[in-house]
Amino acid sequence: MANINDILDFMIEVEALKSVLRKTRPVGTTRYENAAEHSWHVCLSALMLKDYANEAIEIDRVLRMLLIHDLGEIDAGDKIIYRSETPEQKAQEAAGVERILSYLPQETAEAYLALWWEFEAGETADARYARAIDRIPPLLQNLKDEGHGWRVNGITKEQVFALNARIGLASEALWEAVRGRLQEGVERGILR
Repeated sequence: MANINDILDFMIEVEALKSVLRKTRPVGTTRYENAAEHSWHVCLSALMLKDYANEAIEIDRVLRMLLIHDLGEIDAGDKIIYRSETPEQKAQEAAGVERILSYLPQETAEAYLALWWEFEAGETADARYARAIDRIPPLLQNLKDEGHGWRVNGITKEQVFALNARIGLASEALWEAVRGRLQEGVERGILR
């Protein structure tokens, strides 16, 4: 059995995710969302949208992926996704995840680290779905915030459509719906 104090220390350590600010603002606010809020939001979104996955998924695995996928940002910080998928950023995040999971019993840490790598690779149905869902809230937040996050970070409509097309790999229906909203954003001048 795991040492309960190690788990309590892990719980304290992951509190730091609440201080990692993202590049989008929650709907109706002028403050930036923190990574812990994002993790909650994507988990709830995954539950609500699971029936739209192209393939059978194990929602409990997806939720575990989504709960740990940003832990590395405690050490590496958050970078807007359009600029974060670099080998350097991923190496920093991986080191952070390994450090944070080291508070847990080895077997548990290894299982969660494997899930994190599975999410990063995006090759399984569960990982494709988790990665797709991870993209939805920032898109909706930007659309509701007149494209604030995109504008201040110099993100173009071409970048938004190209990167987020991978949503369709997990859910064609979801990508069709989101792409429609993005196109409306283009027509309204939110996404340039």
